[in-house]
Amino acid sequence: MTDLTVLERGIVNFNRIAVEPDQLEGKPTVRGLRITVETVVRLVAAGWSFEEILSDYPDLEHEDIRQVLAYAAASTNVHFYRLCEPAGPS
Repeated sequence: MTDLTVLERGIVNFNRIAVEPDQLEGKPTVRGLRITVETVVRLVAAGWSFEEILSDYPDLEHEDIRQVLAYAAASTNVHFYRLCEPAGPS
């Protein structure tokens, strides 16, 4: 089973993602650390490598980052949205 199939079926166990109402306004965090899913996703989106993130956030593990990205993907409900209309003939 591919990762995409797992996400499409919603069978992912996010055991490294924690949501605690009394911590960081209830935002999803990595293993209850004060590192939010949003922070990690923004770093990846900004072009940081896993190694750069792990260097700056030594409490994180490689699997944490992978699971953050899987969680972010699953949170979109695997819907695909067209961001712009394809270019037509000029």
